[in-house]
Amino acid sequence: MAIAPERPKIYEGTRIPAPIPSVLEVREDLRSSDDVLTVNFGPNHPSTHGVLRLVVDLHGEDVVGLAAVVGYLHTGFEKSMEQKSWWKAITYAPRIDYLSFQANELVFVLAVEKLLAIEVPSRATWMRMLLSELNRIHSHLVWLGTAALELGAISMFWYCFRERDRILDLFELVAGFRMHTRYFQVGGLAEDVPAGFWDECAKFVEVMPKAVDEYEALVDRNEIWLERTQGIGLLSADDAIALGQSGPVLRGSGIDWDLRRAEPYLAYDQVDFRVPVYDEGDVYARYRVRMEEMRESVKIVEQAMRRMPGGPWIADDRKVVLPPREELHTSMESLIHHYKIVTEGFRVPEGEVYVTVESPRGELGCYVVSDGGPKPWRVKFRAPSFVALEATATCMRDALVADMIAIVGSLDTVMGEVDR
Repeated sequence: MAIAPERPKIYEGTRIPAPIPSVLEVREDLRSSDDVLTVNFGPNHPSTHGVLRLVVDLHGEDVVGLAAVVGYLHTGFEKSMEQKSWWKAITYAPRIDYLSFQANELVFVLAVEKLLAIEVPSRATWMRMLLSELNRIHSHLVWLGTAALELGAISMFWYCFRERDRILDLFELVAGFRMHTRYFQVGGLAEDVPAGFWDECAKFVEVMPKAVDEYEALVDRNEIWLERTQGIGLLSADDAIALGQSGPVLRGSGIDWDLRRAEPYLAYDQVDFRVPVYDEGDVYARYRVRMEEMRESVKIVEQAMRRMPGGPWIADDRKVVLPPREELHTSMESLIHHYKIVTEGFRVPEGEVYVTVESPRGELGCYVVSDGGPKPWRVKFRAPSFVALEATATCMRDALVADMIAIVGSLDTVMGEVDR
């Protein structure tokens, strides 16, 4: 069984650091120099993983100043969710981070269920965990393929997207959609798992570890890859905690902290897995964390398949859950409940909750406030991508302009989640 570690206590007494700036200021002796060139990196650049703009000050090949400009992809997701019923607001959540859509969908559903104090069937809990881990692999594959592409390893992109396509096929099989599945429902799942899913998932579990071996064979002994990643973009453990980092960025700096083990949710306390941690704090360490996480996610998926319980896939609460379709033609009460949930939505007791999950990018939080009505009064997401972006300036200290692509990519920020 996984044992939850104690929360790391890095700072005590006078060791508590001052806030670290998220902007790299030009040194005073260079501010009046004509040799400092200010350039814009983005917002339309293929290496920014979205519309990110970095205002960069260069002194020769050295990066001496950097400031991130965000907001180009602001879509008002949180406010839009507050205008919809609880049932319909779920649709917006996975679109905030379009690579880890299951995690965003999950954290909102868990928050609503906590307000409702509704008990979710075991089958739904285990299936949510299985799909969340498939989504973690999916997200890391996109990161690895694009990060390698930006450093010149073009073939890696096609290898990674080969396995990614198999995962999307699994999502399509279980939910009908390849992305933004909206498969997690308040009380459980939208539908039970189709029979053909298990055979296809078993095939993927057999293939994926061999694929990771193949990825490592392509880059782990490649001198160019090692030169571009080792010792680049250093982020110490102290700085990582002071900047509020989480996920692979934090664990790549030597801090053993993963919410799946530290504060278990779903059925993570019932499965065995290892949390990979590297002390170097560079681009290569963050790469290694994600590679090993894919292996561990495969192990969790395998255990979930083997131990998947039977029984109902959604709670039996007609005030919250849609009635079975077969009852709509024979039961007037079921038809009324169906109509009211679809048109008006269900009501959630007054209160506020904050729920966190371990997304592929780190600690993803959702703060939800209910005034007792059919719509959320307030929805606020704690986006790990935004927090990771704040570490860019620290990682860019003493860096060359050629290293900027590798450093920004290693933080794995998704601008849709940053701007929301």
